[in-house]
Amino acid sequence: MSVFWTWNGLKRNAPGVILFIGAFAVMIMSAANKWANDASPIRSVDTFDANVESVQLDHGRGIYLVSIENGSSVLIDDDRPHLIGSRTSIERVTRDNGFVFYRFVN
Repeated sequence: MSVFWTWNGLKRNAPGVILFIGAFAVMIMSAANKWANDASPIRSVDTFDANVESVQLDHGRGIYLVSIENGSSVLIDDDRPHLIGSRTSIERVTRDNGFVFYRFVN
């Protein structure tokens, strides 16, 4: 009777299997974290004036580098166009679980 696996075959394939399982576990944890953040209610919204410094476009969406009036910079993902160098208003949104993100004011 033939055996489909051998000890040497298992040792040879172990790094790939471990890498695959590890990548899958990271994807599941990342998705669970996003689901938890989306389910957490918004605690506060603060509005700031900011300058659009640069943008990187990716399939119709832009990742904007925005400098806030206090000198710090944040990245904002948005699908609407914003002119580089323009003044705009952004919101800092804080959720009950402590997660903070920034968005452009509508």
